[in-house]
Amino acid sequence: MKTLFALLTVISLQTCISSTPPVHHAEPIWEPQDEIPQGMKKAYFASGCFWCVEAIYESVKGVSEAYSGYAGGFTKNPNYNQIGTGKTGHAEAVEVIYDPTVVSFSTLVQVFFGSHDPTTTNRQGPDRGSQYRSIAFYNTPEEQEIIIKYIELLQEKEIFSSEIVTEIKPLEKFYYAEEYHQNYEKNNPNNPYVRQVSIPRLRRFQDAYPELLKENH
Repeated sequence: MKTLFALLTVISLQTCISSTPPVHHAEPIWEPQDEIPQGMKKAYFASGCFWCVEAIYESVKGVSEAYSGYAGGFTKNPNYNQIGTGKTGHAEAVEVIYDPTVVSFSTLVQVFFGSHDPTTTNRQGPDRGSQYRSIAFYNTPEEQEIIIKYIELLQEKEIFSSEIVTEIKPLEKFYYAEEYHQNYEKNNPNNPYVRQVSIPRLRRFQDAYPELLKENH
């Protein structure tokens, strides 16, 4: 029994799991109340646990906010419990609100590929399942071309030793995750996963790209 308890403890420390129980909803679970300032744009990415990805993008100059949610699948108004089954088609994703006069979509794509491993299929770090797969979403043909060209550049320079498996998909619908997931890393600094996975991932990105960071980061 002690061995089983120890095993379950280790698993809970190493996966993107919230202690807050999710509930099923027929309608959208949560939506932000703040209106997006005029002139701001949106970009969408999935690269593993959204707690990590949200914190990374919020540290970037020109990004005013990043929201955690679900995208890339077929289930309407999914919740965290459904996503965890890997049967919704969705991945944990983030909506990035940014000022295009300060940071370009191209730079956001650079942040995407510079902050996760795009060569692992249905896996990112300790998290496994299709909900953790790598997806770069686009809203326009121009954004699609930027993503394609950047992947070609990475492959040409052999930045990664394995093949890039990132999906390139049009953004059809982004569903916001439950409110307790928003700013999760900031609000739960003592969560074991945040301490052992999220914060180290954020620090690695910040060390690699100091020129992209806000002054307070």
